[in-house]
Amino acid sequence: MSATSTAPPVRLTESNTLVPVLSRDGARSELICVQPVGRARHVLYWLPAMGVPAKHYLPLAEAFAARGIAVALHEWRGIGSSDRRAGRRHDWGYRELLEADLPAGLELARWQFGGARPWLGGHSLGGQLSCLYASLQPGQLEGLALIASGAPYWRCFSRGRWIRAAYLLASPLARLIGHLPGRRLGFGGNEARGVIRDWSRSGRTGLYSADGMPVDFSRQLASVPLPIFALRLCNDWLAPAASLDWLLDQMPQASKQVGGVTPEQLDGLRADHFGWMKTPDALVTQLIEWMDREIAARPVRAGQA
Repeated sequence: MSATSTAPPVRLTESNTLVPVLSRDGARSELICVQPVGRARHVLYWLPAMGVPAKHYLPLAEAFAARGIAVALHEWRGIGSSDRRAGRRHDWGYRELLEADLPAGLELARWQFGGARPWLGGHSLGGQLSCLYASLQPGQLEGLALIASGAPYWRCFSRGRWIRAAYLLASPLARLIGHLPGRRLGFGGNEARGVIRDWSRSGRTGLYSADGMPVDFSRQLASVPLPIFALRLCNDWLAPAASLDWLLDQMPQASKQVGGVTPEQLDGLRADHFGWMKTPDALVTQLIEWMDREIAARPVRAGQA
């Protein structure tokens, strides 16, 4: 889940490269690539939360780059640099995000960073879609990194009945207006009808599906073999422990670790759904230590000896 964020200030530096992305259906956006000094030892491809432009994750990307990790920040269709805006004339759902936009961005990131196989990560809805993409293409990825993410299933929330009512209303409202007016509602961005249809369905049922994709995501997720590290913010009611557990339980074959984040690790700021974006260093440290441990524990691949 996601709500309107209090985003950190945007910083553009010489290490940031904007790479034009063309999806197979003609949608355009820009990938923000942040390169460390010297050779990167890992590459992270990052998916934002619902309604949050990619540029607001520059502090996260720069914190990784300062520690030798290259980062590509994905732009969601309809947000930020995307040339599409949700409305009656333009609609899309998880299918376009998973089958068109993500493959195009990941291919360019591999080219930009010398062919390295990336880690895939995401915040909130970005974390969920990271898992769905990994269930379709696990061989493309090193592992999954999640921050403040979890399934939106209403039974996982203390205010579950109210949240279920919101899911029941969200899709009809989006159909009526032509999109979900998230900016006015204080939740997400102005979201496409198809995205809200797919998202609210998972919130009502606890199961993932995407209109137009004949995929059994329950079966796909159950076979994900990748390592996963999830960071949970202790003051985050939008992604409570039960929500994260529900998401991770869909992937029994994955090796999973969960880390916690407290206000003390965020310079005294609340450890909530968005506050960490202003001071991401403690989260970055945990994720990099996990990446390094995972790679060190693996057998050397052919040609790397």
